[in-house]
Amino acid sequence: MPRSSAFAFSTTLLVFALTSAGAHADRSQLPPEIGYNYGDVEDARWAATSGALRAAGSGITSIWGNPAGLAQAQVYHIGALAGIWPEAKRQSYGIGAMDSVTSRLAAGLGFVWSEQDPDGLERESRDLRLALAYPFSPQVSFGLTGRYLYLQQDGLGPLGQSYVSGGLEGEPMLETFSFDAGLRVAPSENFSFGVLGTNLSNPGHGLQPTTAGGGLGIGTRDFFVEADVLADFTTWQKTTTRAMGGAEFLAGGNFPLRLGYRYDGGAASHAISGGLGYIDPAFSVELGARRSVAGDDHTVIVFTIQYFVESSGMTRAPTAAF
Repeated sequence: MPRSSAFAFSTTLLVFALTSAGAHADRSQLPPEIGYNYGDVEDARWAATSGALRAAGSGITSIWGNPAGLAQAQVYHIGALAGIWPEAKRQSYGIGAMDSVTSRLAAGLGFVWSEQDPDGLERESRDLRLALAYPFSPQVSFGLTGRYLYLQQDGLGPLGQSYVSGGLEGEPMLETFSFDAGLRVAPSENFSFGVLGTNLSNPGHGLQPTTAGGGLGIGTRDFFVEADVLADFTTWQKTTTRAMGGAEFLAGGNFPLRLGYRYDGGAASHAISGGLGYIDPAFSVELGARRSVAGDDHTVIVFTIQYFVESSGMTRAPTAAF
């Protein structure tokens, strides 16, 4: 078996085993906010770098991150993700596709279904996002993401009948729209920065937290480091901050190796992360994980697989955008 196929097969088996092991358990002892993860969708790259990708994120990662990253390169990707949070008793499955080849206006569409704490909160969500990005120049791109969230909760959390912890059996707690906006600027080939605001319609609650932040990235095609910081205005009783740092090295031209760190001021927690994968011109398989080392005990494990449609010749050849 070729080494790329063996890697993909073994990684898929590992994720399947982890998901199966965490599917049935007692109710979660984590606060709902930690298990909910602020409503963020994480693919393997995002989890492995602890979310430090507001400047360097691209491809389908940009559907759930900074939408301006969709216009970073002319590509057509489709992919799927699976994630588990063992202590939170949460599992998520999603699909996404993005195209910046067939039009100067790059577009991405993603859908993720999640279940959290089926023996406690009984929370289920469906997250649909449409992201668009326009490159004003090779150095500057702007993006918008429209977000639809359906969330139903039939159980009660530790706070009983409250907006964050209470449930509405048989009825959705939320069925609303919001939007994100992002900007990416790359003054040179080796330096970029990005800013991102999420849920800018200001829903006013932690199920759709309004945040604003940015990141600075430095590196080359084979190596980069990035540092991000954001302010969360609505999850906790006061404005809190999260700080993230991440690094990625492409070993041998095919194997991304990633590390990250996250400080969460709201949860008063510290976490470290890492990941690896295999990437070739036609597809990629990637695994990312994050683990708290101080504060609430939680783990995130995410598997992503992508197919690069532009490599098949099914789309027209990319043309110069400028």
